[in-house]
Amino acid sequence: MLSSNIKGVTNGFPLVIEVQKFVEKQVDFNSDFLKNMFPKIEWKALVTAARTMGYAELPEEVDSSMLESEDFLQKFHHALLELHLEEGALICPETGRRFVVAKGIPNMLLHEDEV
Repeated sequence: MLSSNIKGVTNGFPLVIEVQKFVEKQVDFNSDFLKNMFPKIEWKALVTAARTMGYAELPEEVDSSMLESEDFLQKFHHALLELHLEEGALICPETGRRFVVAKGIPNMLLHEDEV
């Protein structure tokens, strides 16, 4: 997840996802990678992002004991690594500024008055 770096913004995370098109891309499963990433993830933001793209398989609440479940790891893997926003926008929750996403690439360039 990205946050907004607009001058004066104090609540720029998480950016809201506006989906026009998303794709699922197959990525090799690596449970060690997922277990290392888990403590670094803002879980609520990941759940919200996944649901925005139509994936509702992640639980609302988690704890590290769930990392022993293969089923949980598969769902976590899919949401984190295989869902890709192709077309749409990322929107600052404070200012409403839209950062367009085209061909999977967000345009995060700021205007002069935003720096």
